Amino acid sequence: MPIPTPDQVHAALATVNDPEIKRPITDLGMVQDVAIGDDGVVAVTILLTVAGCPLKETLTRDTTAAVSRLEGVTDVKVTLGVMTDDQRGALRDSLRGGAPQKEIPFAQPNSLTRVYAVASGKGGVGKSSVTVNLAAAFAEQGLRVGVVDADVYGFSVPRMLGVEHKPTQLDDMILPPVAHDVKVISIGMFVPGNQPVVWRGPMLHRALQQFLGDVFWGDLDVLLLDLPPGTGDIAISVSQLIPTAEILVVTTPQQAAAEVAERAGSIALQTKQRIAGVIENMSWLELPDGSRQEIFGSGGGQAVAESLTRSIGATVPLLGQIPLDTRLREGGDAGAPVVLSAPDSPAAVVLRGIAKQLGQKARGLAGRSLGLTPAGR
Repeated sequence: MPIPTPDQVHAALATVNDPEIKRPITDLGMVQDVAIGDDGVVAVTILLTVAGCPLKETLTRDTTAAVSRLEGVTDVKVTLGVMTDDQRGALRDSLRGGAPQKEIPFAQPNSLTRVYAVASGKGGVGKSSVTVNLAAAFAEQGLRVGVVDADVYGFSVPRMLGVEHKPTQLDDMILPPVAHDVKVISIGMFVPGNQPVVWRGPMLHRALQQFLGDVFWGDLDVLLLDLPPGTGDIAISVSQLIPTAEILVVTTPQQAAAEVAERAGSIALQTKQRIAGVIENMSWLELPDGSRQEIFGSGGGQAVAESLTRSIGATVPLLGQIPLDTRLREGGDAGAPVVLSAPDSPAAVVLRGIAKQLGQKARGLAGRSLGLTPAGR
């Protein structure tokens, strides 16, 4: 049986993506050496970005699987090395694409990423549950998705998405963990145990700035920011750092909660941001006989949408009403979003419907070449 050629092995390695960067290892300069023995044994040396790379086992497994599929390969031996400082620097510069350091890509005029800031007037309305499930649903649609857990005091996104390892530091660039095909960053990944974060406004602003500018997000279709409740420092920082971010307001049917949610949405009047819509959570409990019990009342979401429409002078839609569902809570605790773990459940169906509405919006023409040239005189 003929042994594979070096070109065939490199072609196979080109199908292996770095688990964090999501690009072929051949493009990232991670393949240091390939040796092919007369007996069909292929030895591959892969350079890790850092010595403690949390996904080195995944990289070894994927490399072995890709090369093993070639005809004539009898065994694959993967050796892991570590990039030098110069190699890491070259990789970092390559990922930035020549962009200056600390630049927030989503704030640039040519950005095509839709940014949604998920806000609520008060805590306890399920804002984080909505955020992680929309993110997972977007990713299921084939979109490239990122989530910033901007609720610095009450971070919960890593658990709810099932993130199992910390970010990788590539000099001054942070490679975010990936869960359910969603890139995630949270202050909870940098705080030991369940230690609280006690910061004032300027530190909150700086943390958000680092999450947006220091993290390698790549070319995202959608970025979701899980904001803390209310209209405080983080909401103001988002409007300053990403003026084009659109606001998603989460409320419950309860009138008291709806009134507070209106205030959270009305911040758009001051920041000049667009409100993408209102999402009503905990709308009702579906009983075994098919009837609905409206535990928290009814009409809150529609009332918020109508009030914001009048205040802003532009239509603010009620995007969906999510029923109470124990599987939604269980999925959050287990790190398995309900849109993936129980896609046919009532809550998942509504959440996927909301994601479909938002995900179908065009990325816009900003930054795209229209192929036009000035007419000659």
